[in-house]
Amino acid sequence: MIYLHRVPAPPLDAFIASIWYCETAPGPLALQRVLPGGAAQLIVNLKEDQTRVYDREPEFCCTTASGTILVGVQSRYCIIDTAEQEHVLGVAFRPGGTTPFFRIPAHDIRDAHIPLELLWGRRRAADVREQLLAARPAQARLDVMEGALAHACKLPGPHPAVTFAIDAFAHGYVHTTVRSVTDTVGLSPKRFIERFKADVGLSPKHYCRILRFQRALARAGRGDRVDWTRIAMDCGYFDQSHFIHDFRSFSGITPSGYQSSRTEFQNHVKFLQSDINPK
Repeated sequence: MIYLHRVPAPPLDAFIASIWYCETAPGPLALQRVLPGGAAQLIVNLKEDQTRVYDREPEFCCTTASGTILVGVQSRYCIIDTAEQEHVLGVAFRPGGTTPFFRIPAHDIRDAHIPLELLWGRRRAADVREQLLAARPAQARLDVMEGALAHACKLPGPHPAVTFAIDAFAHGYVHTTVRSVTDTVGLSPKRFIERFKADVGLSPKHYCRILRFQRALARAGRGDRVDWTRIAMDCGYFDQSHFIHDFRSFSGITPSGYQSSRTEFQNHVKFLQSDINPK
């Protein structure tokens, strides 16, 4: 497997966590859950100009979209197949990081897969894809994507109050409540929530729940033996039932189910055939 990633140069690094490239050998088709991380991603399937989107509701089905898509911030897990990871490039935005590149508010693309051509225009999106396919070696593909993003970075970034809140929630500068943040930034709670949803795509409360969920996953990945009770306490859950409820709402499985089905990537979990029609 080839896996490369890097943080782009300033000013892009303020909005983008990493640009990455992955190439794996073909294998049996299998489904995977992708767990919510609190931010959007731009995905380019370089193997084929197609993206398959799986849905469980109202019944399990698969629809197709363009091979270059913006995946809005997810409120719960989504489903992909492993064939889509054989030759793919991605951009992992920071929370609120889509605002300088796309005019559409983040809450309008929540849980959505939007073809890039609808956001940047057909010709521009096609040019980016063609340049990525032509670029050699793999590092050059990262250069192409970084150049395209630098060209597109013309709109204002997140509201300063949102930037402050994201940093505060991540580092614990203030208690993770709307009240504590609004008291600091000088906005009314209603105005702050509206601005946060427009830039990040989630309410502050929902975003903080995902952030806490991600902290639990990170703790679970530190060793072979996982003490979920200790993790729940350390990550600030009221009790074990609260932790399991939140875990299932985001992942669709229990903590022990996650541990037995996890992959080398923290947010990718094997989707078992029995998950489609649970008894």
